[in-house]
Amino acid sequence: MIHEKTPANAYDIVIVGGGIVGAATLYQLQQRYPDRSMLLVEKEAELADHQTGNNSGVIHSGLYYPPGSLKAKNCVEGRRALVRFAQEHKVPHDVCGKVVVAVESSEMPMLEKIHGIGQQNEIEGLERIDGDQLREIEPHCKGVGALWVPCTGIIDYRSATRKMVELALGLQPKSAMRLGEEVTSFERTGDDTRVRTNQSPDGFLAKHVVVCGGLQADRLARKDGVPLKERVVGFRGDYYELTEQAKHKVKNLIYPVPNPDFPFLGVHFTRMTDGEIECGPNAVFTFKREGYGKTDFDLKDTMEALGYGGTWKLFFNNMAFGINEYRRAFSKRLFLKTLQRMIPDLTMDDLRPGRSGVRALLLSQDGDTRDDFRISYTDRNIHVLNAPSPAATAALAIGEHIADLAEERFSF
Repeated sequence: MIHEKTPANAYDIVIVGGGIVGAATLYQLQQRYPDRSMLLVEKEAELADHQTGNNSGVIHSGLYYPPGSLKAKNCVEGRRALVRFAQEHKVPHDVCGKVVVAVESSEMPMLEKIHGIGQQNEIEGLERIDGDQLREIEPHCKGVGALWVPCTGIIDYRSATRKMVELALGLQPKSAMRLGEEVTSFERTGDDTRVRTNQSPDGFLAKHVVVCGGLQADRLARKDGVPLKERVVGFRGDYYELTEQAKHKVKNLIYPVPNPDFPFLGVHFTRMTDGEIECGPNAVFTFKREGYGKTDFDLKDTMEALGYGGTWKLFFNNMAFGINEYRRAFSKRLFLKTLQRMIPDLTMDDLRPGRSGVRALLLSQDGDTRDDFRISYTDRNIHVLNAPSPAATAALAIGEHIADLAEERFSF
């Protein structure tokens, strides 16, 4: 149980953002600097209320990411750290493994490429298997070949986030958390930064600030004077769930061979920590950055996204794929057809509507998705500008990286 403390006026470090990246950053910084006071500020009434709490719940292996990239390094290191953390602190999780399935022979070259990347990233236990071996693992799954990735797992990311914050605040009595406070400005005051919020107009003085703003990362960066040409654009992902009579058709995690031209992994099957089986997500442009309904709309978010050239470049570069995603978003039958590529005996009665999540993409002006993790700085503050999947898996490694940066750049 996390109890909010009455905040002081001044802290050594203020961390903005109560998703798992912000929580892991607080946790790693507080462990590195146990004598320093820290404040976590989150605009929602609960921690992990956006990307963290609405993602697929998967502990990613590090299979897909370019060797040497921050994504690859932090995902592999972060996965191992996250599993250790979950084991030590009794966070619900299960390292159950997953299969990546080539349904047709035309997908085998991409599967082999992913296999090679996984080997370079030193993914433990990674194995190429044939169709018969695939059916031993997932009896209802159809494929000509697959990768078996035993170190992939599932976790309750909301619980992990709360536990990280609880442990961090327990290390230093002067550290605190404020929920339901949205940061409105950053102002320089001598050697400090005054962080103002909608609930605390006088704000909190901080020697240094770390911003882990997720879907609001670009807006918060600009408020702090970070020169940023890119813009965050949100993409909603919808899920279906398998009904009780269909749950036996999926044992653990089943992924397709991803489309290399699109920055998402494709519709997949995930057994969650509560025993539910989720199918999804798709990926469609959302007219509200933090909107989870199909008709959610925010004028400011929409105008900013559609008034940005990079958004239109992304649309035009992926026109056919995007149209198919939208059609599938409003058609259960089309969604089912996609799922039946891997599990042919699924029926309409096997699916019921599930939840939705929103993913933040940092888009360049030419429509390129800034797919690697990206961190920027002012003279005294740190901004996590881009933390796409697998950021939740990698959160403890990202937090440790930020602690290293703080050691280099911060002066107390």
